[in-house]
Amino acid sequence: MPELTEDQIAERVARDLEDGWYVNLGVGSPLSVLNHIRADLEVMFHSENGILGLGPSPAPGQEDPDIVNAGKQFATVNRGGCFFDSSVSFAIVRGKHLDLAVVGAYQVSQYGDLANWKMPSQKIGGVGGAADLAVGAKRLWVMMSQTTKDGNPKIVKECTFPLTAKRAVSRIYTELAVFDVTTQGLVLRDLSPGLSVEDVARKTGAPFRVISYDDSHSASY
Repeated sequence: MPELTEDQIAERVARDLEDGWYVNLGVGSPLSVLNHIRADLEVMFHSENGILGLGPSPAPGQEDPDIVNAGKQFATVNRGGCFFDSSVSFAIVRGKHLDLAVVGAYQVSQYGDLANWKMPSQKIGGVGGAADLAVGAKRLWVMMSQTTKDGNPKIVKECTFPLTAKRAVSRIYTELAVFDVTTQGLVLRDLSPGLSVEDVARKTGAPFRVISYDDSHSASY
């Protein structure tokens, strides 16, 4: 089955960003979105550790030990970027000044419940700024694999892992598809090349609808 790589998922997310947005990219795979921003797109990236104007990963040998992102990886800062303390950083988040946050997840429910800070097998989780971002950003997109390593769906009817936020997620990107989360449930927005709707349905643990481009008819899976 053809599937997108993590880097290709990041490129797919980058295609949907809009000019003028202020965006936070969560620790892990969402940070790779930075490496796929079009030259003609003006997006300002925020990092919880106190950066506005976060840039792509530095070239090998060009790392600056004083510039790292929230995941403690070497980073760059674009021209016009700035630095500030944690109180200002989280005031940006909690004040709803972010147009979008992109995060990873362990599970997402059909109505947008997010579980991404603790697995049931863990005694101690690490929520970090995830809860603030989930409720503080105007939009919340999830970038994750469609299933676990054991093949269990990560898009489910109801989350069984500890929740980060309820009904917060508005869009899900995986190696198989892109889903919009609506008040009526999941809607398939896009398929990865070479896949059928049935391919995606087999690896999705919640029902979803497919709506035609002219919205004249729909099908449920």
